[in-house]
Amino acid sequence: MPSRRIIPCLDVKDGLVVKGVRFRAHETVGDVLELSRQYRDQGADELVFYDITASSDGRTVDTRWVRDIAKFLDIPFCVAGGIRSRDSARALLNAGADKVSINSPALENPELITELAREFGSQCVVVGVDSRREPTGEYSVFQYTGDEKKTIKAKRETLAWLKEAQARGAGEIVLNCMDVDGVGDGYDITQLKQAREVLTIPLVASGGAKNAQHFTDVFRQAGVDAALAAGAFHRGDLIISELKQKLSQNGIEVRL
Repeated sequence: MPSRRIIPCLDVKDGLVVKGVRFRAHETVGDVLELSRQYRDQGADELVFYDITASSDGRTVDTRWVRDIAKFLDIPFCVAGGIRSRDSARALLNAGADKVSINSPALENPELITELAREFGSQCVVVGVDSRREPTGEYSVFQYTGDEKKTIKAKRETLAWLKEAQARGAGEIVLNCMDVDGVGDGYDITQLKQAREVLTIPLVASGGAKNAQHFTDVFRQAGVDAALAAGAFHRGDLIISELKQKLSQNGIEVRL
């Protein structure tokens, strides 16, 4: 397996980076450009930018700040937010993004995954999945999660949706485990292991990380290709260069 990737996530709302707990009560934590430079300099493998209210607002992420970021970043970055067409994806890729991620728009129109993969290649197409455990023990997909007042349960069971997204041409899945998001108790290993069993494409873990052991556990136990985190990096609980050193010492192959 290639080196495991460490990916800071920047949730963007009204041009600022925000962070919530279980996708609720978002608070401002910093400036997009400033945090992007900080994580680049610390050794991030990639960055992910989510305009978290774009889909629920019925708009597409603004290409202007994407273009500003592309001017100084020399690592790959992915952008998400209301991408509902090949034209909007093309605009973001032309502005400098390396990948586009679709979440709620893919649930609205699953064929969009196939269209983007055919137009730009699967390597550019990421499907984000926001998932929560039901009382029955099964996992369900939710959409429009950037706005807690507009969040709804999609008519999709998580594992079935993961398989469909892969079959339609997704090149990577980011599984956002909503129950542990922002809690700091570690990744949802159980759910991620189930996802890993049905996927052959890269899987990115998202939600719950606070310390280096959480990253070690998710790589070892769930076999994910990358681990994404937000609050732990924003608060300074983890410095990426130090995290990578600890992972390497624990036998996890990373790019130092």
